[in-house]
Amino acid sequence: MKPQLLCIFLLLHPFLLCAAAEHESPVTTGSIVFATYERTNYAWDIFTLPASQSHPPNPSSELRITDGESVNFNGHFPSTSPSSILSLLHNRSLIHSPKASAPALQLIYVTERNGMPNVYYDALYYGAPRSTRSRSALEIPVRVQAPLLGLEESKNRVSMKDRPSLSGENLIYVSTHEDPGEPRTSWAAVYSTHLGTGMTRRLTPYGVADFSPAVSPSGVWTAVASYGREGWSGEVEELSTDIYVFLTRDGTHRVKVVEHGGWPCWVDDSTLYFHRKSEDQWMSVYIATFPKDKPVSTDSVTIQRVTPPGVHAFTPATSPGNHNFIAVATRRPSSNFRHIELFDTVRNEFIELTRHVSPTSHHLNPFISPDSTRVGYHKCRGENNGGKTAKLLLENVRSPVPNLSLFRAGGSFPTFSPTGDRIAYSEFPGIIVVNRDGSNLRKVFSWTAFANSWNPVRKGIVYTSAGPTFSSESTEVDIVAIDVDSVDQPNYKKLTIDGKNNAFPSPSPDGKRIVFRSGRSGHKNLYIMDAIEGEIGGLQRLTDGPWTDTMCNWSPDGDLIAFASDRHNPGSGSFEIYLIHPNGTGLRKLISSKSSGRTNHPWFSPDGKLIVFTTDYGGISAEPISNPHQYQPYGEIYTIRPDGSDLQRLTHNSYEEGTPSWAPFYIEPVDVESPVRVQCAFEDCHFLNKMPSRGTMVEPSGLAQPQCGA
Repeated sequence: MKPQLLCIFLLLHPFLLCAAAEHESPVTTGSIVFATYERTNYAWDIFTLPASQSHPPNPSSELRITDGESVNFNGHFPSTSPSSILSLLHNRSLIHSPKASAPALQLIYVTERNGMPNVYYDALYYGAPRSTRSRSALEIPVRVQAPLLGLEESKNRVSMKDRPSLSGENLIYVSTHEDPGEPRTSWAAVYSTHLGTGMTRRLTPYGVADFSPAVSPSGVWTAVASYGREGWSGEVEELSTDIYVFLTRDGTHRVKVVEHGGWPCWVDDSTLYFHRKSEDQWMSVYIATFPKDKPVSTDSVTIQRVTPPGVHAFTPATSPGNHNFIAVATRRPSSNFRHIELFDTVRNEFIELTRHVSPTSHHLNPFISPDSTRVGYHKCRGENNGGKTAKLLLENVRSPVPNLSLFRAGGSFPTFSPTGDRIAYSEFPGIIVVNRDGSNLRKVFSWTAFANSWNPVRKGIVYTSAGPTFSSESTEVDIVAIDVDSVDQPNYKKLTIDGKNNAFPSPSPDGKRIVFRSGRSGHKNLYIMDAIEGEIGGLQRLTDGPWTDTMCNWSPDGDLIAFASDRHNPGSGSFEIYLIHPNGTGLRKLISSKSSGRTNHPWFSPDGKLIVFTTDYGGISAEPISNPHQYQPYGEIYTIRPDGSDLQRLTHNSYEEGTPSWAPFYIEPVDVESPVRVQCAFEDCHFLNKMPSRGTMVEPSGLAQPQCGA
């Protein structure tokens, strides 16, 4: 039986870990680059507005709380006194507290600075003891800041963190640092860490995943959204979770209190709010009231709808004892943007907040101060909010494997040149080539194109798939070779001639042949053609069947080709990774994510010892509605050996990671800025564009494309 108590000490503490040693990964030095759908445009900071029900806010009312570093989100205003928190953090690397009785604002939040998710505490001190209601956005506070978790850094244990809150001296949060050992199963679980000692206890039962924890005002109870023992079934919009409640101290007395609900929050220890999609198809907020004279169960809890149809209302927030209003995120039929509003629960009416301040920005995941005077949320800081707005060409993502660096690229389908000095990526439309240090950024191809690869021998030749993504077998998509150094126009040559969805080109290590997928037979199968003359120079059919074989990559020794296929269940959307020799022999399955999961985009390491790929093997890590749009909010980057051993998860977050590839050598894990500025251009969840009463769909405001064109 696994221990319920993990002896974990925080950063700068001597640490002791009462758990089995982690499985050692294969020793391969190298670097992987991948894309994360729209993540490089987030630039999130946490802001706050007065929770006024009578006076509409204006831009001068808004305060930016976080410091403009990386992305900062999912905040919490702690009710624990600042002196108590600071005394627990006395040995942390803090800025010395100013000589003031108490900070004007204190905040706990998730940040992804330094390449890894963590939970931070910030306390803001201003020069004069004015009310935070009247603070000006121009005032610059003194900031006290400390990371609250650090074990994973000392043990190379990377994990996602989410929905932190403080209950007394204990931090309650979601983490993904424990592998459940089952494919297509979420690693998300709720933990409690004592800020003074670092001692950590798992509150979620083993074999179960929990999301979106909320602690009751007394600290006695914690509510979560959970599938229970049933597990995730592949949902990517609203999750069909239930609400469970358990004792915060140890996770015991766990009971289901609501069927079909997510994102719980408490008003008092017998009343909580949550969201769900109603029968009329509007996302709505509901209230659950617990009985006082009998055991709590789904049969005894009273459920009432709170927000009316006509508006999507979700991710509710409450404050202790406040029965007058809640805060919600909304999507209205008249707007493309997610905003924060109050909902007066006495008058049953909405009160708009953020639309008065920044009408064309998305605002996410509200939270309310314990005294009900302020509402917090996160949004893209942009150039007008004083934040750092340089977009990253390469963002260092902390790797759990020594001598293996990870980078999130500023575009889709990123690939390094054979010498590692340049990167090509898709911009939709167009192909961009840029030096690895961010200089000399150029658009070398103007059409919509995806799935890029460099010829390993012919300098400056990039192969790509020109045409729309996610299209049928008969759609016109062709393999083109682009000479990125040519001054002549056109600088490309079309290598396929039938236009029947030819895509995912991968050259052989000698640069003479290309493997690609084509729909010319009526099904997407693999073919090999000449790398210079194209298919007129010779065409070999590699696979044949009424299924989809795609996303192919040639091994560096030329002996194997890896690809993704749905041949086990054609047309299902489920893909498994296979290996085959270039002569068509030796076909074998490498890995699958259960019978209905996805394993996509395999790519061999330069030494051929590992294959990187993206997959839903780790399930889903958070409620998708708490993020902007992600086509596949479960995609994580994994590696595996060609013999099927040493499966290793590399990334942990709630985004869509995809289209990984290897650099030709190890690159130091340092951020590289792009000359492009952050545009704050990301889309809201597409399912929120559906407005049920109108039977119409609001067009999304962005022009972004999905990461992978199957």
